[in-house]
Amino acid sequence: MNQRTPLDELKGIGEKTKLVFEKAGIRDLGDLLSYYPRTYRRFPAISDTSQVREGMEIAVYAAPERALTVQYVKRMQIVSAVLCDQAGSVGARWFNMPYLRNTIKPGVYHVFCGKVVQKGVSLYLEQPAIYTMEQYQKLLLELQSVYVLTKGLTNQLLSKTVRQALDGMELSGDYLPEDIRKKYQLAEYDYAIEEIHFPRDEQHMRIARRRLVFDEFFLFILALRRFKEQHEQAKNPFSIQRTPLTDNVIQTLGYELTGAQQRVWEDIQRDMTGEHAAARLIQGDVGSGKTILAFLAMLLAAENGLQSALMVPTEVLARQHFESLTELIEKQKLTFVPILLTGSMTAKEKRLAYEKIAAGEADMIIGTHALIQEKVQYKRMGLVITDEQHRFGVRQRETLGDKGTEPHTLVMSATPIPRTLAVILYGDLEISVIDELPKSRLPIKNCVVNTTYRRKAYTFIEKEIRLGHQAYIICPMVEENKQIEAEDVISYTERLKEILPEDICIEYLHGKMKPKEKNEVMERFLGGEIQVLVSTTVVEVGVNVPNATVMMIENAERFGLAQLHQLRGRVGRGKAQSYCIMISSSDNKKTKERLEILNKSNDGFFIASEDLKLRGPGDILGVRQSGLMEFKLADVFADAKILQDACKAAEAILKEDPALEAPEHTRLHRMLENYLSNELKKLNL
Repeated sequence: MNQRTPLDELKGIGEKTKLVFEKAGIRDLGDLLSYYPRTYRRFPAISDTSQVREGMEIAVYAAPERALTVQYVKRMQIVSAVLCDQAGSVGARWFNMPYLRNTIKPGVYHVFCGKVVQKGVSLYLEQPAIYTMEQYQKLLLELQSVYVLTKGLTNQLLSKTVRQALDGMELSGDYLPEDIRKKYQLAEYDYAIEEIHFPRDEQHMRIARRRLVFDEFFLFILALRRFKEQHEQAKNPFSIQRTPLTDNVIQTLGYELTGAQQRVWEDIQRDMTGEHAAARLIQGDVGSGKTILAFLAMLLAAENGLQSALMVPTEVLARQHFESLTELIEKQKLTFVPILLTGSMTAKEKRLAYEKIAAGEADMIIGTHALIQEKVQYKRMGLVITDEQHRFGVRQRETLGDKGTEPHTLVMSATPIPRTLAVILYGDLEISVIDELPKSRLPIKNCVVNTTYRRKAYTFIEKEIRLGHQAYIICPMVEENKQIEAEDVISYTERLKEILPEDICIEYLHGKMKPKEKNEVMERFLGGEIQVLVSTTVVEVGVNVPNATVMMIENAERFGLAQLHQLRGRVGRGKAQSYCIMISSSDNKKTKERLEILNKSNDGFFIASEDLKLRGPGDILGVRQSGLMEFKLADVFADAKILQDACKAAEAILKEDPALEAPEHTRLHRMLENYLSNELKKLNL
């Protein structure tokens, strides 16, 4: 077996189980091994029954007082016991495990480990795992991997399947040259993949994680450098001239561009009218006004007889941009033709769009990944813009660029990254920064509070809704995971519906929903039909909802500061005062310091810089910048030093062997090709 072996070749993976894994994006053994743990947990130390409290996870060394009983409730078999030790007793319940009645005998001691729940006045352990004292003493020394789960996929099943894969696989050996491993003190790949899933202890896990984080950065940078090499200083094939049209549009916008916007617009014009094809990153904080610059660039291209394409990560955002651009063109009485192209359009709508694009009748095309499908043929593509670059892989941008003859490339990103890191992550692009917000924007009022404030927050949200506004509530999880103490979208929505009045419409949104469902929910929220949207970070790159004035973030300590800032940027887009309520369930001093940075500042670049100073490789997997780039383990803030090392290593190898043709780089070349192939696989191309 190797990394490309289909998952169903493993023992015990039938058709039904295979589909469960596929929901999590796991189709072969390579996918399985790179499905890294979300975090790690330790088993709790053994306590006595007098310390049992609702909500805690506890382990007790106790024995059943009498024989276990079995009740039948709605086709379910509930096994009950009273567990006793010297300090007292506690109840225990198991579901559909009747065999326990014969295996757990009265008076025989075991370690029972589980979560404490309350029913009426009684406390009991729900579905506790059962161990001998010897087994549990061994477990206390180990870190237990905790994975992100989907419906039907349990932590135990994942762990068992990974173990089987590792035991049966022929790992390919290390693709990294030995001199690089030694120079940067990196573990071998085989060791790292074993220890990331089944760490002997925290130190071994950290060593494994460092190697795998290095790999993620290293391959990303190699791919980026290859892309840059292929497009380095390409001659501008188009004769683009500056035009009074864009100046006239700027004069009649109804508001004045900030100094930063004017400076960046000058960079864009200079690139597009220059000798070489433009390749520029426009980095601007949330609400800094990047979109109008994209529209101006598209107008400049159209005035010079060229087509332009703007690719965004969501259909709702694509539609919103299309409507805004159409409104601008109509207001200016221009004759340019913008069109929309998204995956959910009917076959007939798509066919008509393809025809207009191929004939050159469409001047500006706005859409999602649909823009880079094979059927889309552009007549004279001169400008490609991708919005929120970190949502698109290197190869995706290249695929869109290949639709034209070396078109100009602009990349827009609201993710605040310190310049030192941006130069590495966007190594194929020049960088412009919009570091000024429009004067008309009211600063968002922030507060960081603990969970006792939650009821007051609900009252405040209801008050804002009665004023005609809307609210977001962010949870870190989609569904409840008993191994991770965090709020989840689905059960939170149900609880909130019981708390807030019935006339307030509350719905949820998460990344595992079908694209059509997600679009419908966002359209209803945008239209004001939904007042409270409970969501995961899927709204981080969302639409402009000027009517939303409250952003409430549960378990704020579980997010990186840059991501919290991105989420906060979903509000404050209208004329009304907006608020961000960050609820933290942690009393950790370091956590409070981190969140206080966000509480005191609305400047994304300052926040990113402070986050970088405050955090470091000491963090394990608890806080993730999951919205930033498409890395599975790596965090560009906490792992900044590894990112810099990976950059140096990649550049040294390419300097010595640009095409990776040397025999010692054969495995590395194959690994890079697999990496780029996976980029295309994500797109279904």
